[in-house]
Amino acid sequence: MMDTLLETEFTFHKPEIKKLNGYDNVNYLVKNKSGRYIFKTYAYHKELLAVLEAENEALLHLQEKDTDTSPKPIPFTDGSFIKVLMIDGVKTICRMLSFLDGWFLGDIKASKELFCSLGVFLAEMNLTFQKFDSYVLKARQWEWDIQYLHLNKKYLNDIPDPHNRSIVYYFFQQFEEQVVPLLPELRKQVIHNDANEWNILTKNGSVSGIIDFGDLAYSQLINEVAIAITYACYDKENPLDWAPIVLKAYHSILPLEEKEIKVLYYLIAARLCTSVCNSAHSRKTDPENTYATVSEKSAWQMLHKWLRINPIGAEHLFRKTIGLPVDKIETTDEAIRKRYQHISSILSVSYKTPIFMTRSAFQYMYDAEGNTFLDAYNNIPHVGHSHPRVVEAGQKQMATLNTNTRYLYDLLPKYAEELLSKFSDSLNKVFFVNSGSAASDLAIRMAYAHTQHKKVMVMEHGYHGNTQISIDISDYKFNSSKGQGQKEHILKTQIPDTYRGKYTDENAGELYAEEAVKQIENSDHPIATFITEPVVGCGGQVPLAKGYLKEVYPAIRKQGGICISDEVQTGFGRLGDHFWGFEAQEVVPDMVIVGKPIANGHPMGAVITTDEIVESFSKGVEFFSSFGGNPVSCAIGLSVLEVIENEKLQENAKIVGAYYKSLLSELQKKYDCIGDVRGSGLFLGIEIIKGENRETNRVLAHHIKNELRDKFILISTDGPDDNVLKTKPPLCFTKENAKEVVDAIDSVLESYYQTQKRF
Repeated sequence: MMDTLLETEFTFHKPEIKKLNGYDNVNYLVKNKSGRYIFKTYAYHKELLAVLEAENEALLHLQEKDTDTSPKPIPFTDGSFIKVLMIDGVKTICRMLSFLDGWFLGDIKASKELFCSLGVFLAEMNLTFQKFDSYVLKARQWEWDIQYLHLNKKYLNDIPDPHNRSIVYYFFQQFEEQVVPLLPELRKQVIHNDANEWNILTKNGSVSGIIDFGDLAYSQLINEVAIAITYACYDKENPLDWAPIVLKAYHSILPLEEKEIKVLYYLIAARLCTSVCNSAHSRKTDPENTYATVSEKSAWQMLHKWLRINPIGAEHLFRKTIGLPVDKIETTDEAIRKRYQHISSILSVSYKTPIFMTRSAFQYMYDAEGNTFLDAYNNIPHVGHSHPRVVEAGQKQMATLNTNTRYLYDLLPKYAEELLSKFSDSLNKVFFVNSGSAASDLAIRMAYAHTQHKKVMVMEHGYHGNTQISIDISDYKFNSSKGQGQKEHILKTQIPDTYRGKYTDENAGELYAEEAVKQIENSDHPIATFITEPVVGCGGQVPLAKGYLKEVYPAIRKQGGICISDEVQTGFGRLGDHFWGFEAQEVVPDMVIVGKPIANGHPMGAVITTDEIVESFSKGVEFFSSFGGNPVSCAIGLSVLEVIENEKLQENAKIVGAYYKSLLSELQKKYDCIGDVRGSGLFLGIEIIKGENRETNRVLAHHIKNELRDKFILISTDGPDDNVLKTKPPLCFTKENAKEVVDAIDSVLESYYQTQKRF
């Protein structure tokens, strides 16, 4: 059938015909005495026919330069370049193109000269296209044109891995924020729109031609550069080593504008997102079509690398590449001066050299100088900085309704139900507030109301917030050198620390508990409540000794008190094995306070408690919080729970945390300055000491922290002597991230020990 068609329509006599792979059409390689050709066939659509006619016009326009760098349309016997024929009973669009010789760019080892020729080639083609116009292409709107990135959103759910899906959605949001407002200002013309490594031909180490004009678009000129850079660099170890070569060469022929460079980083990300979205959709709808997913692995690799690249840093590099001045960066000293012009210096900053942050994404933070920091420290963005689902939830609800809690709205009971489903049946009431501190404050008030007592038992080194009541119950605050001291109604019990405390063996929990119970029994007044964190963060990430709460809670309840678990830092799956820290102690508290990660950094907190305590509290003055549990907070809180579940972040905390801890434990064997590695999940502490006597080594701990900062890794210190490295990263942290942190600590300590030997 095909032989007859080709002989009839092109007078080819007994040609050799080979079927080729295609994305959404069927192509054939045709060999005849006169040469080689590509016969292309498409299922008939009226709109497609118009586009193919425009494509042929574009190819004929390029032939005016009389160069053999693009396919040439071959006419049928009647002189037409496109025909609609019946093939095997199916209405089919047909066309013939000349065959171009050359090696695919994807088969040639990358070199500076090759990438230079790519930039020059595309710029010269685009200059030729500036004289070409097509109303059909101007009217075309489809997924592979970067300016219509949003059309790919319908494929998001086809991406099987939920975290990868979130990364793509993050870049969708960044495109809408950073690029869409500038699109009307960017130059537009017809571009090839698909300069990938299997469409670019080379000869003798230079680009010699380009094929497959099926993606032609009337689009922003800079998109041609973005697409070329994407495919030239997406299989490279460091894409930013190669991107400037293409960019500079292109600019030397067709100068680019400053506003085009400003969005280039996001355009490259957009092309990668388009690629992985369409690959995922193709795999779902046509699993056998391997051609459609050929670039998927490389695209994902580069997308993950691109996420780690600071957008400001990329823009600075691109600007320098084409000779544009880099925007003046405010110095750290200037930023500090501005901060303290109206803000008290009592609000401290981290590190000897503070960091001026501008943006963040998942486990990465970007500073104003263009550097990217791996965040191994900030537990507040629990599911990741700027997580797109959380951002979307807040944006949508803020645009819909945000009001105080005196009105009825669905989100308050809906979120309350979802949050309470994470607790045992007895913990069935919730009060929403605006922070963990406010939650601590309210919890103590409720304890006073329920028990009619004022005595509070607190944990040594505990911290529960910044309100006056919170400070009163926080040994970390009231017992500091500048603190107010321990008040009469506060009873402090020693921290059940199995590393630095007096009991360290297997029954340490029972022994510590015995002493705490004696304090309870010998108290001069009944204790209203006992509040503690299941892992004492400011105490140096110290997990309570096993079995401790199981003995202490009954003693508190026996004399009429209630038990409060502060889960502000340990809750929501961070510890890996358990969703809440108290579960590790095999107890159920009477009240739980949460904050920080509950809304991924949005100001929110909550007190979860029982019917009985609520009934007692309701007999007093009305409780009202203008914004505690407002619609926006509830929407964000709900999104956090959904992300934790959908992305299996508790399981990730367990797996990555165990790996992380194992690496740190191996490091402990190598360096005697690491006294203890403790914690679970992604809530770990590394105690830095001076030697076998376990004397704390604050100086070395701070040295490690600041050296890591210089290696662009965020970690912090805590503990009574501030000698414990604490790491509590967003739950999207990976094993690769964990190894990077431990390798960096290893490097710092190795250098430190070598220096000590020299002196």
